[in-house]
Amino acid sequence: MHFNEKFVFGTATSSYQIEGARLEGGRTFSIWDTFCDTPGKVYQQHNGSIACDHYHRFEEDIQQIKKLGVETYRFSVSWPRIFPEKGKYNPEGMAFYKKLTQRLREEGIKPAITLYHWDLPVWAHEEGGWVNRESVDWFMELAKACFEELDAEVDSWITHNEPWCAGFLGYHQGFHAPGHTNMDEAVRAVHHMLLSHGKAVQFLKNDLKSNTPIGITLNLSPMYAKTDSVNDLLAANNADGYCNRWFLDPVFKGQYPVDMMNLFSKYVHSYDFIQQGDMELISTSCDFFGINYYSRGFVEFSGASDFLHKGAHSDYAKTGMGWDIAPNEFKDLIRRLRNEYTDLPIYITENGAAFDDELVDGKVHDKERVEYIEKHLNAVSELNDEGMNIQGYYLWSLMDNFEWSFGYDKRFGIIYVDFDTQERFWKDSAYRYAEIIRDRNNSSSGKNMNDETVRLS
Repeated sequence: MHFNEKFVFGTATSSYQIEGARLEGGRTFSIWDTFCDTPGKVYQQHNGSIACDHYHRFEEDIQQIKKLGVETYRFSVSWPRIFPEKGKYNPEGMAFYKKLTQRLREEGIKPAITLYHWDLPVWAHEEGGWVNRESVDWFMELAKACFEELDAEVDSWITHNEPWCAGFLGYHQGFHAPGHTNMDEAVRAVHHMLLSHGKAVQFLKNDLKSNTPIGITLNLSPMYAKTDSVNDLLAANNADGYCNRWFLDPVFKGQYPVDMMNLFSKYVHSYDFIQQGDMELISTSCDFFGINYYSRGFVEFSGASDFLHKGAHSDYAKTGMGWDIAPNEFKDLIRRLRNEYTDLPIYITENGAAFDDELVDGKVHDKERVEYIEKHLNAVSELNDEGMNIQGYYLWSLMDNFEWSFGYDKRFGIIYVDFDTQERFWKDSAYRYAEIIRDRNNSSSGKNMNDETVRLS
C-alpha cells in the first residue's frame, strides 16, 4: 500500500462512549443515560457514566494520539454538556472542548469535530426528540455555539454521525436510544436530522463565512443478494434503500427514493413533514463526504419482515460482531458512489473491527484486527490508484469504549482499556497502524525505505 503526503491518517471516538463524567461540569442526562438505566436494553446494564474517563484523562489520551503519529483526531461534543437544559448554554461544558481542541493543536494534531453522535439531551427527548420539527432549531442552537466558540481551532466539521443508526435503530428497530419501534417516527426523525445538517452547513458557510470544511458522515453497507432469484434481488434492493439510498438520495439528489417511499407508506401516516424547500436545504453542497464502513450486507427474501429482506448466512470470515470482513465490497461501494452520487473528496471517517481481545502480560496480540486494518487500507490505496480521491482514513477506535447496546462486551479499540483501573495498553494493531503512518512519512520525506523497520513481536 502507498499513500501520498497529502493523505490524512486519523483515529476516532465519540463523547458518550469515552467521556464519562455524566453529571460533572453542568452536564445533564442524554437519552443514552436513561436507555442504559432501563433493564434489558444494554448488555448487563452497562452505561457510560465512567466509560474511559476521558473527561479527566484527556491529556493522557492526547499523548496516546500523538504517539500513534496520526495527523488528526475525530471526536464528538456532548450536547447535554453544552446545553444541559432547553435554551440554557453551559460555558463550563464548552470550556472542556475548547481546552481539548487547543491542546490537540498544541501537539500538532488537527481536531475534527462531530456535532451529533447520538447523545440527544433528555430535555429534548421529552419534547418529542427528533420527531419534533423543533429539534432542527435546538440542533442549530448547538451548532452555532460550537461554530462560534471552536471554529478557529477546528480542522473540519461533521454535522451528523450515522443518521441511519440514530433514526432507524433508535426510532424504528428500538435497539438504540430512545428505543422506539415506530417507522412513522423514524422517517420523521431522519428527515429532521438531515434538515438540521443542511441548515448547519448553510450557517457555517453563508452566515459565519467560515472556510473550515464541513460534511456529513453516513454509515454505508453495499447490499448483495444471496441468489439471483427475483425475490432475493428484490430483498437486496429494499435493503439498499433502507440502509443506503434513504440517506444518499436526499443528501446528493435532493429527493427520497420513490420505491422506498411507497414501501414505507404502509407504516408512515403521510409525508406532510416534508415542507417546501426542505429537500433543497438537505442537499446543500458540502466540502467532503464522510463514510463509515465496517461490512457488506448479504440478504435474502423474507415475507415476514417489514421490508421483505433479512440477513442471509455467508461463508465470509467474521469480526467479533459477526460481520463479514469484506474489503473488496468496500471497493464496490466507493466505485458506485463515484458513478452515481458525488465527486466530493471522501474521508473514511470510521473503519475498524471488534474481536475478542485478551490482555496477557500487558500485551494484546490482535492479529485478526491487524489483518483487517491492512486489508482495508490496501483497498483505500488501490481505490486511490483508480482516481477515487479518498483523502483520509480514521481508524475506529482509538481505544476500547462503551459500545452502545453491547456495553463493554465488544472491543473496537487499538488501545486496550482496563475498565477497572483505566490503564491503557497498546495492542499490536496500534503498533502496526503507527508503523504504516511512519512508513508513509518516511517515504514522503525521501528516507531510505530499505532501512530495517521494527516489526510486531
